[in-house]
Amino acid sequence: MKMISWNTNGLRATVKQGYFEPLFTKYKPDILCLQETKSTPEQLPAEVVNVPGYHSCFSHPKVKKGYSGVAIYSKEKPISVSEDFPTAILKKYDMSADGYGDPAHEGRLLIAEFKNFYIVNVYTPNSKRDLSRIPLRHKLWDPAFLATCKLLEKKKPVIFCGDLNVAHTAIDLARPKESEGSHGFTKEEREGVDKIIAAGFIDTFRYFYPDKTAAYTYWDQLSRARDRNVGWRIDYFFVSQKLKSKLVDAKILADYYGSDHCPIELVLK
Repeated sequence: MKMISWNTNGLRATVKQGYFEPLFTKYKPDILCLQETKSTPEQLPAEVVNVPGYHSCFSHPKVKKGYSGVAIYSKEKPISVSEDFPTAILKKYDMSADGYGDPAHEGRLLIAEFKNFYIVNVYTPNSKRDLSRIPLRHKLWDPAFLATCKLLEKKKPVIFCGDLNVAHTAIDLARPKESEGSHGFTKEEREGVDKIIAAGFIDTFRYFYPDKTAAYTYWDQLSRARDRNVGWRIDYFFVSQKLKSKLVDAKILADYYGSDHCPIELVLK
């Protein structure tokens, strides 16, 4: 089974530039998870919403149009789909007072249930250059997301993927010393990944390639950083420990363009 995750940085632009269809024709994923789609199904061509051989589901902001958004395409129809944190978790980690808007209603989460596992597609809030959203990330979003995955795991193994907007360790970005303490590489954000791993989830890329350097999934477009491979690994596939024996490979598809991120791939048996 092959899964692909990709932050498109705007699905309409991805389609217009010709980078959408090849995801299916070239890689033939069983499940495709997209982040930062910045569009509703109504804003997309019918052939993008209804890809032959796939079921699709979308989550998008109820207020801010053209912002955030995630989608899942799957060959098998999900048993159920949710775009919300469980009510009890949302009550415990109330994010409605965030000054930028409630991230729980920004189209950042999709949970699809299948026969043998859950797939969770996430676009984690950016902490902002001035770090003004760090308290939200550290105290609310990250704990709520992990609690949700652990709750799902009580029923079935969990696979979660997406743009977590953080490089976990120094090996995950090109310039760790210069980036220390900046958004995407603060101790608070990195602690969120530490807790995910402590809870038993496996960073699949590092499982296969624990020491691999210069392996990035995001590059700043303004500085043409991709040409020099000055990047960050901020896109991930994590799986429950119960799926460890099913892991076959995890890849970064760095040769695929169309966004400031590249797709990542997970193969399980």
